[in-house]
Amino acid sequence: MRRIKIAVLVSGGGTNLQAIIDAQKSGILKSGEVSLVVADKKEAYALTRAENNNIKTAVIVKKECASKAEFEEKIISTLEENNIDFIILAGFMQILSENFTKKYANRIINVHPSLIPSFCGEGFYGLKVHEAALDYGVKVTGATVHFVNEIPDGGEIIMQKAVEIMPGDTPETLQKRVMENAEWIILPRAAEIVSQKMLEEEK
Repeated sequence: MRRIKIAVLVSGGGTNLQAIIDAQKSGILKSGEVSLVVADKKEAYALTRAENNNIKTAVIVKKECASKAEFEEKIISTLEENNIDFIILAGFMQILSENFTKKYANRIINVHPSLIPSFCGEGFYGLKVHEAALDYGVKVTGATVHFVNEIPDGGEIIMQKAVEIMPGDTPETLQKRVMENAEWIILPRAAEIVSQKMLEEEK
């Protein structure tokens, strides 16, 4: 039974990667499997999570490359060597160029910690997104899984889930609630939707 080969690109702790791995074990993600984890930082804890689950890893550090183009070329050649069909960005802190995103059109997804089009685009990442939501005073936020194109957070939306903002929330408490109640739920589900569609298109 063929499964779509997934690479997860990470920069940090890898909590979203863990959610995908757990979904694979529980059968939520069954049309695809994580066969490679690529980190842009040697110390990313996500690498340990991958190793603990016997998933192949690679580290490609941008500073060690002569240019952004070389950095992306190294990622692409690693993906190609591993016959990767589909890419999930899970807390990957690099903006990918149009060359990269066009090569993998409709085959890269990202999770963003807000309800796009709110609090998204260049400069909105990590705690900054939650700070902006609290500063603005919105009562509901959430997470969005979308396809990745050359515009930061600009690709077609696959799935969204709302999360209420509570009185007394800090960016940190809000970040935790959005992860637990939205990101970790919709990212694996979206991965299954896209993997399933890719398998159907191969028939």
